[in-house]
Amino acid sequence: MTKPTNDHAFTREDLYGTTPEATYAGATSFMRRKYSRDLTGVDVAVSGVPFDLATTNRSGARLGPRAIRAASTNLAWGDVLNWQCDPFKTLAVVDYGDCDFDHGRPEQIPDTIYEHAKNILAQDTAMLTLGGDHFLTYPIVKAHAEQYGPISLIHFDAHSDTWEDEDGRIDHGTMFYHAAKQGIIDPTTSAQIGMRTSNPDTHGYNVYDANWVHDNGIEKTAAKIKEIVGDKPCYLTFDVDCLDPSFAPGTGTPVCGGLSTHQAQRILRGLEGINLVGMDVVEVAPAYDVSEITALAAATLALDLLCLYKASKEQWQK
Repeated sequence: MTKPTNDHAFTREDLYGTTPEATYAGATSFMRRKYSRDLTGVDVAVSGVPFDLATTNRSGARLGPRAIRAASTNLAWGDVLNWQCDPFKTLAVVDYGDCDFDHGRPEQIPDTIYEHAKNILAQDTAMLTLGGDHFLTYPIVKAHAEQYGPISLIHFDAHSDTWEDEDGRIDHGTMFYHAAKQGIIDPTTSAQIGMRTSNPDTHGYNVYDANWVHDNGIEKTAAKIKEIVGDKPCYLTFDVDCLDPSFAPGTGTPVCGGLSTHQAQRILRGLEGINLVGMDVVEVAPAYDVSEITALAAATLALDLLCLYKASKEQWQK
């Protein structure tokens, strides 16, 4: 029987390498990686969290993971130019599918996401998560902190997500306030980049808003982030609304004046050397997208994160 040349999400035997297939057809796993819940020998599990019940403006990010996977088929054919490598040559990556939860029991969903993350991390596998609204980062970082201690957060966003709130509320604009207060995140060794909304209290986070990035440039921004996080285990979360709406219209809470896709990619490239232990890309809402440019930007940034994790693993996990 002839070896299949398509649908690598199902037919792939080797977890390593990239085998191109028609971008317009086939099963749309992330970057055509094998769909699998078997994490034996797996370096990174890509999973979706189709959750948007914490959204404060336009809903629809529950469809983000599906859109990012579909857009990633345009990228799954060779080396990544900015990194001059194919991360899949040395990283075993699977698409783990989506976190399963009961939408009719919203009060249970944070714990379900936490258990989803805890199960993956317990198998010595790193996580790349596709959102979903930004609240999902909170239970995932909670699981990481149990393994690594208080996490240094690298947070790209138009919003600080640190507005003060009462305990127990599920809101995508307050979870990093709770995480800092609870000791899950160490704000003094965390950096927030790209903000374009006002919050009078930083709660100890190091904030470099969009104006600071525009004024100081890509290299200085990357250097400042690396200086802040040092060699501490860090989690990188990228809210796609960090990008200006001209580059990412398909999101729930767009704010003008943001980063370009080029700026974001080059900053990520400049972070090589950090001790990256987990990552996500969130807040893609396809209903508001135009020609899939937001989904494509998110897929591209997620691929950059895999390249960054590859570099981190080679340096810190020898």
